Amino acid sequence: MSVFLTIPHSNWVFDTDHFFAIYDKYPTSEGHMLLISKGLSEDFFGLNEIERIDLLRAIQIGKDILDKRFKPSGYNIGMNCGKDAGQTVFHFHCHIIPRYSGDVEDPRGGVRHSVIGKGYY
Repeated sequence: MSVFLTIPHSNWVFDTDHFFAIYDKYPTSEGHMLLISKGLSEDFFGLNEIERIDLLRAIQIGKDILDKRFKPSGYNIGMNCGKDAGQTVFHFHCHIIPRYSGDVEDPRGGVRHSVIGKGYY
């Protein structure tokens, strides 16, 4: 069984037909949220078309909640698909990471920094 399916409903921030949201237990920034599949898809590529559409809805709902509660000035949205991409829990989840002015010295390149040395161009 997936560790994500043991998360009590009382920890859910919201849910949609196919996903539920929680605040990340090990946040990279204040408000870091996870959108977790209610099904057993391993990663984004295992989601069907209806789930992918619902994921877009969940991302928007999550952003709206984070905007009101934390007022970030930007976002990174990320999905690790496969071991070599850094996935450690093989149950689909999407990170919504609020970003704040000054949280890093130079944010240029954003997610490109997931491969060391490739973020600057």
